[in-house]
Amino acid sequence: MKPALLPWALLLLATAPGPGPGPTADAQESCSMRCGALDGPCSCHPTCSGLGTCCLDFRDFCLEILPYSGSMMGGKDFVVRHFKMSSPTDASVICRFKDSIQTLGHVDSSGQVHCVSPLLYESGRIPFTVSLDNGHSFPRAGTWLAVHPNKVSMMEKSELVNETRWQYYGTANTSGNLSLTWHVKSLPTQTITIELWGYEETGMPYSQEWTAKWSYLYPLATHIPNSGSFTFTPKPAPPSYQRWRVGALRIIDSKNYAGQKDVQALWTNDHALAWHLSDDFREDPVAWARTQCQAWEELEDQLPNFLEELPDCPCTLTQARADSGRFFTDYGCDMEQGSVCTYHPGAVHCVRSVQASLRYGSGQQCCYTADGTQLLTADSSGGSTPDRGHDWGAPPFRTPPRVPSMSHWLYDVLSFYYCCLWAPDCPRYMQRRPSNDCRNYRPPRLASAFGDPHFVTFDGTNFTFNGRGEYVLLEAALTDLRVQARAQPGTMSNGTETRGTGLTAVAVQEGNSDVVEVRLANRTGGLEVLLNQEVLSFTEQSWMDLKGMFLSVAAGDRVSIMLASGAGLEVSVQGPFLSVSVLLPEKFLTHTHGLLGTLNNDPTDDFTLRSGRVLPPGTSPQELFLFGANWTVHNASSLLTYDSWFLVHNFLYQPKHDPTFEPLFPSETTLNPSLAQEAAKLCGDDHFCNFDVAATGSLSTGTATRVAHQLHQRRMQSLQPVVSCGWLAPPPNGQKEGNRYLAGSTIYFHCDNGYSLAGAETSTCQADGTWSSPTPKCQPGRSYAVLLGIIFGGLAVVAAVALVYVLLRRRKGNTHVWGAQP
Repeated sequence: MKPALLPWALLLLATAPGPGPGPTADAQESCSMRCGALDGPCSCHPTCSGLGTCCLDFRDFCLEILPYSGSMMGGKDFVVRHFKMSSPTDASVICRFKDSIQTLGHVDSSGQVHCVSPLLYESGRIPFTVSLDNGHSFPRAGTWLAVHPNKVSMMEKSELVNETRWQYYGTANTSGNLSLTWHVKSLPTQTITIELWGYEETGMPYSQEWTAKWSYLYPLATHIPNSGSFTFTPKPAPPSYQRWRVGALRIIDSKNYAGQKDVQALWTNDHALAWHLSDDFREDPVAWARTQCQAWEELEDQLPNFLEELPDCPCTLTQARADSGRFFTDYGCDMEQGSVCTYHPGAVHCVRSVQASLRYGSGQQCCYTADGTQLLTADSSGGSTPDRGHDWGAPPFRTPPRVPSMSHWLYDVLSFYYCCLWAPDCPRYMQRRPSNDCRNYRPPRLASAFGDPHFVTFDGTNFTFNGRGEYVLLEAALTDLRVQARAQPGTMSNGTETRGTGLTAVAVQEGNSDVVEVRLANRTGGLEVLLNQEVLSFTEQSWMDLKGMFLSVAAGDRVSIMLASGAGLEVSVQGPFLSVSVLLPEKFLTHTHGLLGTLNNDPTDDFTLRSGRVLPPGTSPQELFLFGANWTVHNASSLLTYDSWFLVHNFLYQPKHDPTFEPLFPSETTLNPSLAQEAAKLCGDDHFCNFDVAATGSLSTGTATRVAHQLHQRRMQSLQPVVSCGWLAPPPNGQKEGNRYLAGSTIYFHCDNGYSLAGAETSTCQADGTWSSPTPKCQPGRSYAVLLGIIFGGLAVVAAVALVYVLLRRRKGNTHVWGAQP
C-alpha cells in the first residue's frame, strides 16, 4: 500500500458533506498555492468539479491551458483558460517550469494570460506556475505536456523541403538550393529571422560531467518577410561551428534578438547538418565520412557494452505486435503508415522496446519483413539495430544519453550517416550495432476479463464472476503492481438492471508510478482516461510519457498502458462493458494473486483466496462467487476515482462488494425458444457468449463478448513460443540462401568459383533449437562444376581425336582403291 493513496480517499470520506453535494459559496478557503489539496472547507483536488466541492477560485488558480502540449524544443504559445485579467496593461507575467526555468508571458488585449513553453531536454508532463507580480509569488499552477519532436504536427513546425537532400548536401550529385516552408499563421508576425542551432553532448561519457546542450550558432536570414517559405544556397560554416554535426533551424519574430531563448518559435526536425559542413566534406565526402566512422568506432570501443542489458527481440512480427507491454511501433517504419522504412530497406515494420535499459538508457529495435521474418544486420543493411541512446529518451532525462531524440541522433543515427550513407562502410557500423536474433525471447503471459464479466487466467482457467463492487484483478509483490476494477450491472432494453455485471473501470499502479484509470464515459459510451484522478484530454496527443509508464490511446476506444517492469494492460470498449487484457513477462512467475489467478503454469491453484486457501478445480459457480468477493478492494488501498456522488454513495460509503446483489448463475439461465435459436446461431459453442445473451437478453452483448473472447484467443495464438536456432553464418568464400532461422526453416549453402563445399549443402533448424548441420567450409580447389567441365572437356578431346583417326583410316583405304584403276 502506498501512503500517497491514503489521504485523498480518507479525506473525501471525512470531509464529504452528508448525503449530497454541499454548498461552497460561503467557503473562504482559496486554491492559491493549494492545487491538488483536499483538506479544508473546500477542495482544490481534480475530483471537486464532479462533487461540487471546489473552492470558488478553483479555476483561477488550478489552471487549464490551450493548447496543452507542444514540442520539447519549446517556443509554443499557450493561453490560460477560464481566467482573465481585469487590467491587462498592468500585468507582468512570468511562467516558471519545473521550479527553475522561467519564460516571459503576456496578457493579450482581451485579458487572457499567455505563456511560452521553454526549450527542454525531456518529454512528459511538466509542472508550471504563473506569477502576475513580476516573480514575487507563483500561486497559480498547471501542467504542460512536452512531447518528442517527431510527435508534433506539421502545423507546429517548419518543414525541410526534401529533408533527405538537406542531409546529403555536399555528397555526389547533391548541390544547389535548399528550401524550407512553414505555416504563416503559426507565427503571427510581419518579419522573421531564421537561425541555426546545434546540439552536442560533452564531458566524460557516463560521468557526472556528461552534459547536453543546444547552442545558437548563426542566422541564415534576418528580418525577411514572413512569407511561409525560404530558399538559399548553403555555404560551408566557419571553422568555429564545424564541431556541430546535428541541429535544427528555428524561426522567430525579428523583434527578438539573435539566439534569444524561450520565445515563440517554429523549429524544423533535428537533422544531420551536411549542408553546413566544411569544404573538406564537399571535396571528398566519402573520405571525410570514413574518417568520422573510424573515430566513432574508436569511441565505441571505449564505451561500456550496452547490448547485454537490452530485451530480446520477438521472433516474428505477430509476436512483436502482440507483446504490447514491452514493444511499440517504431514510427520510422510502420506498416499502418505505408511501411516507409528509410533506414531499414526490406523491412515493412519495426518495433522499439518501450522502456530504456536501466543502467545505460539504451533501446532495442526489431524489424521484420513482409512474411513476418526478423531482419538481421548480419544478413542485410536494413536489419534492426539496437541503440545506445533510446530514441524516446529515459528518465530522469536531461542528461546524456537519456535526452529524447537527440542522444539517439548523436550515438546511433549520425554514425549511421558516417558509415552507411555518406561512405560505403556499413559493415563497420553493423558490427557494433548487431541485431538480436531472438533465441532467448520469451513471450509474455496473457490474462483477460470481458463481458459479464468472464475471466481467463494467466494459466488458462476460465470462469465467470458477476459481482457488483470493486475487485483486485491482480497483485504482484515483485514490483508492487496492482490492477483493480469496478463492476456494475448492465441494463436491459426495458431499462431494468440485469443480474449480470460488467467492468466499467480499471485502474493500475506499479510501485510509486502514476495511477491511471480507464473507465466508461457516462455520456458518450466511449473511454475516459484519468491520471491521478484527473480526466485527461487526447485531442492533441495520443501518446503520453508518464511517471513509471507510457500511455497510448488508439481511436478513442483502446488504451494501452506500458509499465516500467515490462507489464502491459490493454483496455477497450466491447459492447456495454470494458474488456481488459494484462500481459506479464516471465519474471512474474509465482508472484501474482487476484482474480486473474496465480501465474505458475498450474491452473489448479488459480482460485487462491487472500488467506492462501485454494478452492479446487470444479468449484461450483456459487463458491466461485465467494472467491471473487474475497478479492474485494479496500478503501485505504483503492486506486479508483470517486468524482461523482453516485460513485461516492455506491462504492466509497458502501461495502466494496455488494452483498445484496443477486447474480445470475449458469444453472439459472433460460431463453425463450426464438432467442435461444438465434443465440445458438450467433454463439456456437462459445459458452461465454451464450451466457451473456441469457443474462442480458441482448444478442449485441453476446456478439461483443464473442468478439472479445476471440481477440483473447488470437492474441494467445500470436504469443505462442517459437523455437529459434539463431543466426547461421555463410561459409567463408561462399554464400547461403535463406534468412529465416526458426524451427523447420532450411538454409542452403554454395561456394564461390574455385572453391568446393566440404560439409552438408543444407542445414535445418530443429525443434530443440539446434541446426541439423554446422556451416560447411569452402575449400580452395576445383569446384564440382570445374571438375565436370574438365571431365567432359577431356572426353570431347578424346572423341575428336578418335574421329580424326577414323577419318584418316578411311581416307587411306580409299586412296589404295583409286590407285588400282586403269
